Order: sequence, then structure tokens, then C-alpha cells
Amino acid sequence: MRPLSRRRFLTIAASAAAVPAWAGTPSTRWRGMALGAGASMWLEGLTPDQAAPIFAAVEAELSRLEDIFSLHRPDSTLSRLNRDGVLPHPPAELLQVLSLSGRLHAATAGAFDPTVQPLWALQADHAARGETPSADALSETRTRTGWPAVRFDTGQVRLARKGMALTLNGVAQGFVTDAIRALLLRNGLRDILIDIGEIAANGQRGDGAAWTAGVAAPDGTVLHRVRLTDRALATSAPRGTLLDPLGKIGHILDPETGRPGAALELISISAASAAVADGLSTACCLLPRDAVTTAIAGFPDAKLEFAS
Repeated sequence: MRPLSRRRFLTIAASAAAVPAWAGTPSTRWRGMALGAGASMWLEGLTPDQAAPIFAAVEAELSRLEDIFSLHRPDSTLSRLNRDGVLPHPPAELLQVLSLSGRLHAATAGAFDPTVQPLWALQADHAARGETPSADALSETRTRTGWPAVRFDTGQVRLARKGMALTLNGVAQGFVTDAIRALLLRNGLRDILIDIGEIAANGQRGDGAAWTAGVAAPDGTVLHRVRLTDRALATSAPRGTLLDPLGKIGHILDPETGRPGAALELISISAASAAVADGLSTACCLLPRDAVTTAIAGFPDAKLEFAS
């Protein structure tokens, strides 16, 4: 799994920086922060004045969702769950993400596992000092992980092992992207492009063409382009975010070993849901090609767009 910092390498070919406004078609772009990183969205058919109240609603919704999923807000729902080990009356959004996490865990044979947060904290702490955790430290920390020990229903969420903690960073950005897209659609918008760590596009650009996203390597080289219509795209690269000052330790951890792992250097997956694309792209970095195919098959609308 990954920290909340950006690990996406997507060039948005239809962004305001790349494409001028089309004659006769008003277009408005918003830029801000979401889940600790820069975010943007591009709306067709609205002037800035018309878009202003919608962007205000977007910002309010982003803050509300961060109050649920952020590991950086000490009083967020997720932070309280990790601190107390139990959360009564969980919000519906958290239950939705946990339910999807269970599906992703099963489809990826355990590669997607939000309980790696204690392992991530261990690795990050040692990496900051230029060290690697000992086998004993990894073994002890792994006793505080394991998705089957996460119990949840509408009454409560419980972490059944002492010292457990969750990170939902491998799926929450996608979930938030889906939520913002739904908000925009409820406001009558149809031609939109959203980048909140994951890319989601609906409708088309002002010139009638499809939205296009470029999948890029960590050095910025565009390797592949994807046309998106009513669809989301997520890209993961284990070395996209590095834990150590020397740049040798990638951020995606293998739940089986507790160590950084990578069967693929970069993978990009599209789906109708940004949350599904997000979770699959994160976990599939750890899987061999045949297992990637099996994992994606568990979500009928998901598609492998690029892997290397």
C-alpha cells in the first residue's frame, strides 16, 4: 500500500494547461488540495461565475471526506479507529470502502491489504534513518496485521488484534474521486475531467473529442495514452514514491513479507469506478501477469491499460 502523498504519473492531455478554451464553449478549471495533494477538475459549459458555487460545494465535500479517511487529521474517523481499535456507528462511506477493500483483498489473493499500516510506519521510520527493519521487527509487526481481523457492520468497526491500524490510501483517493464526480453529475454537469490522485472523465471536451490521459513513467516520459469517456484511470508505480533519502525503497509493501515489493514497475488500470481502478492498480504492482489478469477479471468493467 502507499502513503497519502502523490504517486500518480498522469499527464492530462485535455487540461487547461494543454488545451485552450474552444471557441464558443465556456470552460472552467479548479485547482486545490485533496487528501494531502494537489487536485484539479475541468468543467465544460460553465463560466467561472457559474462554476463558483459548484466549486464551493466540491471543497466542502472534500473536507468532509478527509474528515473520514485522512491519516493526517488526528480526529478523522480513520485516525480514531486506529487509535481506539473500535469505532461505533461508522459512517456509510467508511463501510463502503471497507466492503470494497474486502472484495479487492479476495480478488488479489491478499495483495490488497489495508492492515499494512503498522508495517508501513515501521519501514518509513527505518528508511528515514537509512536503515532497514530486522527480520524480528518485521515478524513482530506482522502479528498486528491481517485483513481477516478487521470486523465491521453498521454497528461498529473493530480491529481484532491489539496494535492494528488501517491505511485506506490505496482506495480512498479513488472513492473520493467517485464522490466528487457524483456531486458534479447531480448538479447537472456532463462534460467533466477530475484529477484527485485518480483520473475520472465524463462526457467530452469542448471540441467534441474524448478526454485523453497519458500514462507516464516517474521521470515524466509519457508511455501510453488512454481515451476516457464515463470512466476512471489509476496508475501505480512502486518507485513513484520512495521511503528513503537514497531513493532505493519503494512505498508499496508486500503484506506477506512486510517489505517493499514489485512484480511490475508501472501499471495502469481503468474502470467505471475510480475506487476500483485505484485499488487494483495498487495491489497489482505486487502480482505476476497471470495473477493480474485474474484479479482484474473479478471486476467485469475493469481493464488493464498498460503494464511494464
